[in-house]
Amino acid sequence: MRSLNWFLPLRTAIIQFKIFIWKRVWGMDIHPTARISLSAKLDRTYPEGMHIGAYSTIAFGVTILSHDTCRLIKVDTRIGANCFIGAHSIILPGVTIGDQSIVAAGSVVNRDVPPNSIVAGNPAKVIRSGIETNRYGVLKEEYR
Repeated sequence: MRSLNWFLPLRTAIIQFKIFIWKRVWGMDIHPTARISLSAKLDRTYPEGMHIGAYSTIAFGVTILSHDTCRLIKVDTRIGANCFIGAHSIILPGVTIGDQSIVAAGSVVNRDVPPNSIVAGNPAKVIRSGIETNRYGVLKEEYR
């Protein structure tokens, strides 16, 4: 049976094109080394408020908001460098996720996440701090 790996260059090209559109057309601040899933939802109501750092990974189904219609606010939402945002997480407007942090799958982040920490739950709470990650939010071996 043939492998589906021959689709990888096409997938990579589609993702790079999507990031190009987010940056050039919508005006989002996304570092070129960031990895963002095709199914991630980035808020286009206030695209200038979206900031994603270097070597960060946004998994599938993640929603990142930068506006709140109920409170009539548009604020900056920041994701630091070397972060990992788990599948189906929701990052609410105005949240800053510190460098080298991990957000567990399905978490709802409504407060700032300190650097070098892991958060999980609804609402997300710090479950571990003092960690270090490699590129793309991969936890270093000594912290596993």
